[in-house]
Amino acid sequence: MSENRPDPRVPTDLSVRIWGMAASGRPFNQQVHARNISISGALLSGLDNELKVGDVIGVQYVERKSRCKVVWVMDTGGLQKIQAGVQIISDQECPWKSALPSGYEEAARGPHNRRRFARHRISFPLQVRDERVNTPMRANATDVGGAGCYVETILPLAIGTTLRVDFWMDSQHVTTSAVVRTSDPGVGMGVEFIGLPPDRQNALQVHLDKIDPLLATAFKRVD
Repeated sequence: MSENRPDPRVPTDLSVRIWGMAASGRPFNQQVHARNISISGALLSGLDNELKVGDVIGVQYVERKSRCKVVWVMDTGGLQKIQAGVQIISDQECPWKSALPSGYEEAARGPHNRRRFARHRISFPLQVRDERVNTPMRANATDVGGAGCYVETILPLAIGTTLRVDFWMDSQHVTTSAVVRTSDPGVGMGVEFIGLPPDRQNALQVHLDKIDPLLATAFKRVD
């Protein structure tokens, strides 16, 4: 089996951590091997759990995290156990970029994949409240911009769920309505801030850019 490979693959044996929801419906978290990699995906081997094609899993190499879509799965038996081909989701940074050889040409992201705001991969505390049950949940957004964020959680809410989100910008308390746009069982959920007017979105982005200035500079340079 093979997936569409737009980028050259580099043979490796990297130890990476993956987590998410297995085909059995149970959450998993384990170390596996990335046997070959590219800027847009990898072949993973040594999986203990069967995965479903199309599901999203979390992947971490050293300290860099990303989200990937499973494009194929094969039970090879023996030491390789289960293998899976994964593709990095278009708005995510390649977690093993540092392991690619010098001179490797990164695949260009098309303009249609660019967000209006840079997404900062920082720990940003907030409180999420499902408006149907009114029970607050404290969480950390690990991927956040002026228009929304991604919250890591084993049990994400369903797509379309309306939320109230509270967070702080320095000494200012901000409350906004939001909606769940993506839901990846065992990994997390993408949330759009639908209640923030453009000026407040810009203010949040400025606040995030101050926290993480290097990403803000890089985003402006490529745009």
